[in-house]
Amino acid sequence: MEKYDLIVIGAGPSGYAAAMRALDFKKKVLLIEKQTIGGAGVSNGALSSKTWWEISRDVHLVSRHLSRFNLEMPNADFQEIKREVQKAVDERKSMLLENIESLKESHLIDYKLGAAHILTEHEVQILGQGSEEIVYGENIIIATGSRPRKLPNIPIDEEHILTSDGIEKLEEFPESMVILGAGVIGCEFATIFSGFGKTKVHLIDKGDHILPFEDSDVVSVIERNMENNGVHIHRNSQLVRMEIVRGRVEYELEYTDGSNEVFNVEKALVSVGRVPNFDNLWSNNIHINLNQRGIDDDQTQTSESNIYAVGDVTADIALVNVGELEGRFAVERIFGNPQRTLMYENISTIMFLNPEVAGVGLNEKQAIEKGISYKVVTLDYRCISRAIAKRNTQGFIKLLVTNDSEMKVLGMRVVGNQASSAIQAVALLISMNKGIEELAECVHPHPSITEGVQECARMLMGTSLFKPEALKGHLSAKVHVNGEYEDILY
Repeated sequence: MEKYDLIVIGAGPSGYAAAMRALDFKKKVLLIEKQTIGGAGVSNGALSSKTWWEISRDVHLVSRHLSRFNLEMPNADFQEIKREVQKAVDERKSMLLENIESLKESHLIDYKLGAAHILTEHEVQILGQGSEEIVYGENIIIATGSRPRKLPNIPIDEEHILTSDGIEKLEEFPESMVILGAGVIGCEFATIFSGFGKTKVHLIDKGDHILPFEDSDVVSVIERNMENNGVHIHRNSQLVRMEIVRGRVEYELEYTDGSNEVFNVEKALVSVGRVPNFDNLWSNNIHINLNQRGIDDDQTQTSESNIYAVGDVTADIALVNVGELEGRFAVERIFGNPQRTLMYENISTIMFLNPEVAGVGLNEKQAIEKGISYKVVTLDYRCISRAIAKRNTQGFIKLLVTNDSEMKVLGMRVVGNQASSAIQAVALLISMNKGIEELAECVHPHPSITEGVQECARMLMGTSLFKPEALKGHLSAKVHVNGEYEDILY
């Protein structure tokens, strides 16, 4: 029986990161993958969908500037776009595999394809194509990821009614599509398909606005752009039924006013979250506690002392960067001595919408729910030279800090072009539990979007270039206490 210091089950972002971190400790590692290296984070998740988004954004930008160059709208070729997305996926997979192959000379890492089953706390069975073996591991990390959630009353066939896994099976842009679920993934696909200008998109939203976890000023920009791009948002609606009728999708909605309406579209996309992959993963003699969202863990360690769980399979935040962080941390717990615990307060996120939305820490809605008094400043993109130069000034930066003299950073949201480039400095300040003075005095490149972040920090300190009281339509500086806003006066 082959013996390893660590067996990692799942070669998605979290499992791959764990395996690579274990090599830093000179440990012998086995990485097991059931399907394809990179997991959903590469094949039909973050990388593939964001490649779709990038191409869709390019097409949308071309359409905006046609008159400037006296051009007609080019025809977007679906099959060619699919090939480009697949090239991106294959490129990433090849790099991940090349990395492993090059490291095999160290005799510290093995990579096996097959379905893993944990027999005992140290033994793992691997079922490959016509093969079976049992291996021994001093420690085991479960990194088996997640899959799209399916609803029992919806006949998902990945041809007419799809999940995100079925997008790659499309042969052409559908002339119409309904998306069930107005969370991040649903809104991203609504942005992608409407951006190509080939598909009439319907978006089912059970509330009165999309992205229910976000602040209203963020949502209003995204909703307005969606609707301007032809997306029909079914607000305050509940799906009564969805059926495949004569090769198309028929769905019925009931609205909060009691009325019903029936629609007919070519395709449907069900985007109602994801569920962890741990079905039949371990034997009955393995006692791993579960909760409603996945494997219950204490800083990545499960209820079995030598078995750890990371990434989407746990109840924590389901993001690629979080999964990688957890994978690395689990290995550091096993073989090292981490100097700090896992923290999620400074996790940066980006929503690939129109425009993109980046965030870190708390938004206003979360701060209010927690009963936190805070100061908040907002700066319009029209105040940022880089946005003006790009001829795209739609968007804003919003920075939240504690309502005291320290003004420690609570969170930030950036809505607009290159939003993700403006986040990391603030994420670092949150992790360091620092105030905004360092941010205000940092010398930023010019022209850049991050200069807007600096101007927000200077507004809080009363030293900004533009004054909120002078440019009220573009800037604001307020304090929120006991459910009320007041202007910050210097």
